[in-house]
Amino acid sequence: MDEPATGPGASRTEHLREDAADAPRAVTDPARVRPRRPTLTEVARVAGVAPSTASLAFSGSGPVSEDAKARVLAAAAELGYGGPDPRARSLRRGRSGVIGVVMDERLSDAFRDPVNVLTLDGIAEVAGAAGASLLLVRSPLDDEQGAVPLVDAPMDAVVLVGCNVRIDPAVAVLRRRQIPVVAIEADDIEGAVPIQLDNREASRRAAAFLRDLGHEAVTIVSLPLDGAHRRGPIDAEREAAGIAFTSLERLRGVRGVYPDAVAIEAAGSSVEEGRIAGTALFAPDGPRPTAVVAQSDVLAVGVISAALDAGLRVPEDVSVVGFDGITVDDSLFHRTRIRQLTTLVQPFVQKGQAAARAALAMLEGAEPQPAAFRSELRIGDTTATPRA
Repeated sequence: MDEPATGPGASRTEHLREDAADAPRAVTDPARVRPRRPTLTEVARVAGVAPSTASLAFSGSGPVSEDAKARVLAAAAELGYGGPDPRARSLRRGRSGVIGVVMDERLSDAFRDPVNVLTLDGIAEVAGAAGASLLLVRSPLDDEQGAVPLVDAPMDAVVLVGCNVRIDPAVAVLRRRQIPVVAIEADDIEGAVPIQLDNREASRRAAAFLRDLGHEAVTIVSLPLDGAHRRGPIDAEREAAGIAFTSLERLRGVRGVYPDAVAIEAAGSSVEEGRIAGTALFAPDGPRPTAVVAQSDVLAVGVISAALDAGLRVPEDVSVVGFDGITVDDSLFHRTRIRQLTTLVQPFVQKGQAAARAALAMLEGAEPQPAAFRSELRIGDTTATPRA
């Protein structure tokens, strides 16, 4: 990040910009006049130091005696001065100090998925330590209220989370604005720094594990293939029309082991959606799989719930594998012998951290580092050999 101004000239510039930003404006209603914000120069005058010394006392850098620092802080407290005006700092630096985060779905849906929340935690941890702020931004195709439109959001860099082809209009806007882009789990996006996860290979490992246990009748419960949030079987035409990168990669991974595996699309990543898919799978008048690969842990929990409701035992009658490795706290686990889900554990926080580091590097003119992460298969209580 940029270093604070250290010279007298720079401090005077900051002071002038603060005064300009805080100068009182004429209003017709005296009750609406807000008190003028004290400036750094006024603090320096009361403390009996130069403005540059006052600036260094606040920044924590440079040779400032403890006595001078104490006088500056005391004067600031007396005047009600909380530090350099962020608006003035933005003018001096020529940027906002904000990293935008774009989700490829409606925000109300995105934050129902714990993985999105944990990935955002990783972004916030690194960005916050560097003094940057985060701004949730909606894409051009999201008409939801409560998020800032992408076209005029004040930000220096953008992290795309859960991207697919639907995000193309957003990328076009960012290119026009010449804003650096980091893409988490996306297909190739020209000019964007990729942060990848081994979705296909990890899903293939889970499928191979079920194959080694002896399972032949395996069904996939998929995340949405696009923004339409449909439910139902995935045939060849539907799969070919899919655009959700993560969903398709995980589907292809399982199909690498079970080419003819039945696949069912869920309308979202939630326990309820998993329950809906599982209810169709375990209908008494249809063929039932001996194993299910769910593309998220919350979908897997819903599938298990549906299996229990259908009178099946997990894992004796049906094995279930999830994806993510989140902490599952569901009431159904408390009434069964299940203590841990068999799942693929992904490093969601580390993905967010890597994305934030790449964004910050681009802001500093450094070479951003792409990253690729591996998921680990964790064997739990929800998988076993199939019944004879």
